[in-house]
Amino acid sequence: MPEDARARQRTGTGVGLLLALVLGAVLLTALPDGDGRDGGDCTPLTVGSWSADDRLTGEFARYGDDGARSDDWTGGDGTHSVRLPDGRLLWLFSDTYLGQVYGPPNPLGESHAWRDSTAPLVRNSAVLMRDGRLEATLPAPLFPDPGPNQWRWPVAARVEPRSPGSDEQVLRVLLWVRTAGQYPWIYGVPAATEVATLTLPDLRVESITKVLDEQRVKDPSRRVLFGTTLVEDGGWTYVFGGDDGRAASRSASSAYVARVPEGGLAEPGAWEYWDGSEWTTGARPRPVLGDGRRTGVGSAFSVVRRDGTYVLFTMAAGAKGLAAVTSYWACSLTGPWHGPQKDFAPALPSGQVAAYNPQAHLELSGGGRLVLSYDVNWLETGAAAAQLSRNVSLYRPRFVTLRLTRAR
Repeated sequence: MPEDARARQRTGTGVGLLLALVLGAVLLTALPDGDGRDGGDCTPLTVGSWSADDRLTGEFARYGDDGARSDDWTGGDGTHSVRLPDGRLLWLFSDTYLGQVYGPPNPLGESHAWRDSTAPLVRNSAVLMRDGRLEATLPAPLFPDPGPNQWRWPVAARVEPRSPGSDEQVLRVLLWVRTAGQYPWIYGVPAATEVATLTLPDLRVESITKVLDEQRVKDPSRRVLFGTTLVEDGGWTYVFGGDDGRAASRSASSAYVARVPEGGLAEPGAWEYWDGSEWTTGARPRPVLGDGRRTGVGSAFSVVRRDGTYVLFTMAAGAKGLAAVTSYWACSLTGPWHGPQKDFAPALPSGQVAAYNPQAHLELSGGGRLVLSYDVNWLETGAAAAQLSRNVSLYRPRFVTLRLTRAR
């Protein structure tokens, strides 16, 4: 069997962030000092209304279907974004299809654009957008595999000083390292959190540093991967993460939070973890949300701040988590988190598909509007590769625009 075929078999078709684990990332804004407590008004918030953002969804469809190049992005998941100093927007993806896309009909006579089953699959990619239009795919994979049967998935990214107090800026990208495993770890066993440093403006990968090695934790479901989003405030960068509780037959995973001084993301010794009562460098992190059953998160979730309130978006616990997004609210980053609040179910294509990885994109939000993306994949692992090739529109991000309102 060719190596690329074996890779597809191991990962269930290049699914980036986990369907069952609902991987993804946290987006935070204007975080306060200390444990993230805010001195302003804190009001219970929930999703008041939402609508499909057809323009953004259509832009990724346009770019993915463009046949001008055969080495660019045609589909992927694990959708994250970061604004660069020159105004460009960098989109980061986990498992990604490259290659050529062909117009309909597909070989089965269906009215779908399609790709050949031998199309290249890489573990990560990055696509540049300027003024709302996707322009180019960086050479992929952007982050090489750390070793045999291991791979890197990029999550949150941030432009920050090269070191505390430095005038030079670099791009830091958080990476999740996973290792091939057996059921239930069909999407890989969590192994480590890394930070990549990229030069600006050319986006050259300069170094990759391991900041948290979780292979010492014997139970893979208790391993925590950090780096869903990074936000500067009061001289600190706050970083959320999640465990893989869902893979261990729990209905939800737990959320955790860490912090690091601004400019020190690539310094392992600078990281502090919330242990349930204080920030510490010498103890295991403790969950800030999640009872493993009714409450909790997928391993990817998003947090935004509205005035004095934090709102966390994640896929719902249980079976609803295949289609419905829910939310929690808190007055502090370390909790307590209240909810889950009212669910909403964004549009899904027909077939045995699931939504996952809800991500807020603050660079595209404003005026009371919040842009949220979600990924889509085929549920049957063994059939996913064929389905994603016969209909390339399945494995691409979709977008909605939300407005928050006071929770009742």
